[in-house]
Amino acid sequence: MNNYKILLVEDDTEISEMLKNYLRAENYDVICAFDGQEACRKFDDTPVHIVLLDLMIPKISGMDVMEHIRKSSFVPIIIISAKDSESDKTLGLGLGADDYITKPFSVVEVLARIKAALRRTMQYDSPDPEAPSVLTAGELVMNLSDHTLAKSGKTVPLTAKEFEILKLLMLNPKKVYTKEQLYSLVWKDAYYGDENAVNVHISRLRNKVEEDSRNPRYILTVWGIGYKLGEEL
Repeated sequence: MNNYKILLVEDDTEISEMLKNYLRAENYDVICAFDGQEACRKFDDTPVHIVLLDLMIPKISGMDVMEHIRKSSFVPIIIISAKDSESDKTLGLGLGADDYITKPFSVVEVLARIKAALRRTMQYDSPDPEAPSVLTAGELVMNLSDHTLAKSGKTVPLTAKEFEILKLLMLNPKKVYTKEQLYSLVWKDAYYGDENAVNVHISRLRNKVEEDSRNPRYILTVWGIGYKLGEEL
């Protein structure tokens, strides 16, 4: 084993067995759960490095499992689901998923997405030693050491992607980032023109840090270009 533990949440036993066998052959330690309650229990009992999560599972829905995980962890979550509508993808990414794979899928693709998510996690956990440990903007105080954000002294819970987007803007307050640049720098992946993931995370981030998300002060839209940190903070 390579010491990476994967929590696989899938109620279809054939799919679960196929993925488990393939991933174990690639030296991953796979823990299987077949319903939402079992998934939450196993996640709480055993530290894992990544979660593969079906949305349509018994007892507790996949979305509820994801919300449970995000209350305490930034562990990467990859949704694997037969639900392929844009609204489902938007909701999943907005609640904190890091990636979304639609059934039917290729096991080779799943493995590639897992490796990409783990690479990003390793980069998040290895900060630049020359970077400041605390960033400030207006009432926002971001601590890079423990990955926390506070506004006016109150903790603001962020997903890993939301944290990385805001950190990028706060580290480079005068720079305007296109959606392509944000996706490439935060997701560490090639950008194929799908603006949905960036739009969803910017919207949810504004809802958390702005007094009025329709008139943002911290995360400004530069029309026709992208986003930047507000200057009058």
